[in-house]
Amino acid sequence: MVADASLSPEILAQYEAVVGLEVHCQLLTNSKIFAADANAFGADPNTHISVITLAHPGTLPRLNRKAIEYAVRMGLACESTITRHNIFARKNYFYPDLPKGYQLSQDKGPICVGGGIPVKAKDPATGQPYDTTIQLHHIHLEEDAGKSIHDADPTATCLDYNRAGTPLIEMVTEPCIRTADEAGQFLTEVRRLVRYLDICDGNMEEGSLRCDVNVSIRPRGATHLGTKVEVKNLNSIRNVMRAVDAEFRRQVEVTEAGGYIGQETRTFDAATGRSYAMREKETMNDYRYFPDPDLTPVVIQDAWLADIQANMPMLPAEWYHKFTTQYNLPDYDAALLTDAKELAEYYEAVCQHTSNYKAASNWIMGPVKGQLNEKTLRDRQFPVSAVQLAALITLIDNGTVSQTAAQQVFGLMQEQPGIPPAELAQQHGLVQNRNTDALKTLVEEVLAAWPDKVDQYRKGKKNLLGMFVGEVMKKSKGSADPKLVNELVVKTLQTT
Repeated sequence: MVADASLSPEILAQYEAVVGLEVHCQLLTNSKIFAADANAFGADPNTHISVITLAHPGTLPRLNRKAIEYAVRMGLACESTITRHNIFARKNYFYPDLPKGYQLSQDKGPICVGGGIPVKAKDPATGQPYDTTIQLHHIHLEEDAGKSIHDADPTATCLDYNRAGTPLIEMVTEPCIRTADEAGQFLTEVRRLVRYLDICDGNMEEGSLRCDVNVSIRPRGATHLGTKVEVKNLNSIRNVMRAVDAEFRRQVEVTEAGGYIGQETRTFDAATGRSYAMREKETMNDYRYFPDPDLTPVVIQDAWLADIQANMPMLPAEWYHKFTTQYNLPDYDAALLTDAKELAEYYEAVCQHTSNYKAASNWIMGPVKGQLNEKTLRDRQFPVSAVQLAALITLIDNGTVSQTAAQQVFGLMQEQPGIPPAELAQQHGLVQNRNTDALKTLVEEVLAAWPDKVDQYRKGKKNLLGMFVGEVMKKSKGSADPKLVNELVVKTLQTT
């Protein structure tokens, strides 16, 4: 049964969505979590595999130390409690893309427990923003499965085991999310955090960040939890939000029709905006967890934990605080500049060479960001170096070039990187004319050409000042300093 678009707002308002997310983040280690195979996206099928990944008899796994450190980083960023004694278990299920017939994961003792991520969301009824914290139940480490490819052969499913054994952290929230916007904002913050921490690239289109949604409903005001339905195959933040809304409406419709909500796994079709049943949801007992006999416990000692803490990078909240206090930026600027770690670091670098912090922010939010796509941002391929941008801002501040001319200089700086902006401005005739005598001559010529307008100005029509300044700028072919021209026009009108 699919959601009924005719459900009235009054009926929907009688129910409340209860949502929990399971977010899988592939870790940016060089090798897999239990084998030396390369951990890289985009290789030819079944080229990053070994006898360990394929679970050949007699092979033994060995844990990747870096995967532990990356999981701890995320836990510290979320203010979770770090589990010091970690055991890996076998999660048993049979599926073609799981070469071992089981998945190595954590069961009873996840590496990070509790914590939360603050988000800003909007009330769906009023549109008003509010702050909330999405609480985490835990974060655990596990290995990824391979990939089933259904469209490469008309008669068979193809299997690519390159992804098998890739290290993952799975972040499991409490069932504390109430709206699609809260779910979307949480996932946005997770993606931003993993990128700041350099533990995951966050690319949902490549599957390195994936999200499953657990949705149930209950009468508004009730405290019990309903039967949850898990929705899989969500490959974008927008689709996560759409799936929450669609599944909420579907469950309300089933309930209103007197139907039964069963515990099941569903898939979401982005084209139709509907979910479809896949299979009944397994229970914990179905997986027959037991400690893996080939892996010894991992103990995180004080010195190791302290070393990880000491090497934590600045997180978005810390950058935000610095930008709003030390650099006195408005909240809007600070929020945009901290959206990506690369932007925050670039802004900080520019501010080491100029004290005009707001101008630096304006340039980065405008012309610089306009030249960046996702790849160039992630690769830190900024069109102009931080030193060069600061030098351009200085040229504006000291009146060497106008704001308009600076835009042209910025374009030239991208075409001819390495040449100082002052030199480019000089070469292309973009240096502002601040020769008072020459500009005064132009002012007198303009005023002499418009005697009637001068008379109107002196009779009180002061808005004509802008016209006079504009005519002088035309005569100078845009090279005159507008501020100086304005002063000379006013002075000339007062003295003649």
